[in-house]
Amino acid sequence: MINPFDKDVLTTGEVAKICNVAARTVSKWFDTGQIEGYRIPGSKDRRIPVQSLMNFMQEHGIPFDGLMSGNTRVLIVDKDTEVCKTLERVFSDQTEYVVQSCSNPFTAGVECERFRPHVMLFDLEFCGDDYTAFTKSLRESDELQATKIIAMSGRLSDGQLTQLTCSGFDGVLRKPFTVRQVIDSIENAVALVY
Repeated sequence: MINPFDKDVLTTGEVAKICNVAARTVSKWFDTGQIEGYRIPGSKDRRIPVQSLMNFMQEHGIPFDGLMSGNTRVLIVDKDTEVCKTLERVFSDQTEYVVQSCSNPFTAGVECERFRPHVMLFDLEFCGDDYTAFTKSLRESDELQATKIIAMSGRLSDGQLTQLTCSGFDGVLRKPFTVRQVIDSIENAVALVY
């Protein structure tokens, strides 16, 4: 296999971003011998050779699109297809994000498994009032536990905004929002882990 990186060894954080999992998941893979690597002498830090990562991804059916692109993957889930189209166009013009969008929860579930987004912009109209159950169900998935979820809604009070953050969302956008607000929310959410 061809090495798509400038280097031969990756940190657990870099592997986590590529595989779209939490860094602790990569550490668990390393500690249980599922992925080969080594520890830095005199440190607890782990390093994973790129070739070992590529073999691991192939053995476990992890898509290689995260390897070929260091770009942030964003999934937009909104009933309003115009919002989806506008955000896709703006991201294409102004960012390096890899973007997918969908307008129903079923397709969102399929896209989460296939696309493995780093960030999901999620219209709250899809999850009713039980925000905690929604975020908890995503966090329980090994494949999606590192996905950052940013809530979007046009019907939120200030108290509800605070409640959403406490319910497990990594950011909240009140519609209508500016392009700068969306990009800042994505960058802030991604910076929390990576």
